[in-house]
Amino acid sequence: MSSRLRNRVVVVSTVLVAVLLMGALLGKSAAEDGAYRQLAVYTEVLSHIKSDYVEEPDLKSVTLGAVNGLLESIDPFASYLNAEQYKEYQKNKGTHQGGVGLVLSKRFGYVGVVAAIPGSPAAKAGLTTGDMVESINGVATRDMPLAYAELLLQGKPGTTVELSVLSVRHPEPKKITLTRAVIEYPKVESKMLPGEIGYLKVQAMVPGTAADLAAAIKKLEQEGAKRLILDLRNSGAGTPEEGIQAANLFQESGLISYLQGQRVPRRDFEADPAKAVTKLPMVVLTNRGTANGAEIVAAALLESKRAEVVGERTYGDAALRRPIPMDDGGAIILSVAKYYSPGGKAIQDTGVTPTHQVSESEPLGEPGEEEVPEEALPPSSPEDDPILKKGIEVLTKNAQAKDDSQRAALAAPQPGP
Repeated sequence: MSSRLRNRVVVVSTVLVAVLLMGALLGKSAAEDGAYRQLAVYTEVLSHIKSDYVEEPDLKSVTLGAVNGLLESIDPFASYLNAEQYKEYQKNKGTHQGGVGLVLSKRFGYVGVVAAIPGSPAAKAGLTTGDMVESINGVATRDMPLAYAELLLQGKPGTTVELSVLSVRHPEPKKITLTRAVIEYPKVESKMLPGEIGYLKVQAMVPGTAADLAAAIKKLEQEGAKRLILDLRNSGAGTPEEGIQAANLFQESGLISYLQGQRVPRRDFEADPAKAVTKLPMVVLTNRGTANGAEIVAAALLESKRAEVVGERTYGDAALRRPIPMDDGGAIILSVAKYYSPGGKAIQDTGVTPTHQVSESEPLGEPGEEEVPEEALPPSSPEDDPILKKGIEVLTKNAQAKDDSQRAALAAPQPGP
């Protein structure tokens, strides 16, 4: 086959791939005017790359980059897997018992960290929200499918994986070797703070979290809690379903969330009064690592006016994802429906913006440093934690305002008979 003919075949194949992707993503026939217009733009750009670029391009790489760029632009959690990758994905998904404890998305073409599960190898190595994984075992993550990157991080406990990490704190790439382990999700933490405040920390919305949270709430109330702080910072792992159950513990009525997509009919999740366990005044704490099910909790309690939210805007991730097989044996893993706040905001698109925005303190150290011994850490108190400090302040002021209002009402002259 001549070079010219081979190039024509590649170009035609590329255009066909674009048509298939647009049909799957937009749910429209390529015969429609809108799809033709978008395809014309893609074809023109491809033509100029082929004829005007400084050197002969690798059109396979160009197409892969275009596909991944298209997916990332609409869904940072989407993946395109070729036939070989998808076969490996199907074979190994759910079979590995070990991992490094990272929740990931795509950022600027690379694999970005949403959150590191507390206590995991990644968290112990200092990885945090906003860091980017430049390579995995020497393979660049640029245009790497997200699902494939997640697969590479999994493996037998005790085996190692080498990452090159770019950190917002230290922009120079740093090599980190992590030892895979069985990931254990932290249990719900609870304790009493001064001022009759019960403190609850949830670090993952995995199955069973809502039940543990309900037990912790009852325990705090028995210990004399009159107000609650629900800390959802760095809670990025888990499921939307568990978040809905957790929100119901605090919300007696009304809409918690709803799920909807182009081909997924709207499904409402209403609060069940029988599942609510507390009516205590409360504040929710969030940061950039709050994602998925935890965001559903924050959005529901904020928009139902059940709680004020203090901290940083959340990451933005709450969706139903499914693999969509393609004719070439590959697949795209795509959000086919999104979870919405009661007010109609797509959580994956907007995240949750706190009522009171407070920036979190910078994390200690840098990725790859040895874990800081617990005894060397500063004491966990509001003075060292600006978000917690603000949360206590908001909760106390609200309680004081309520008490003043009640006293004013009692002191007001009562109408005569």
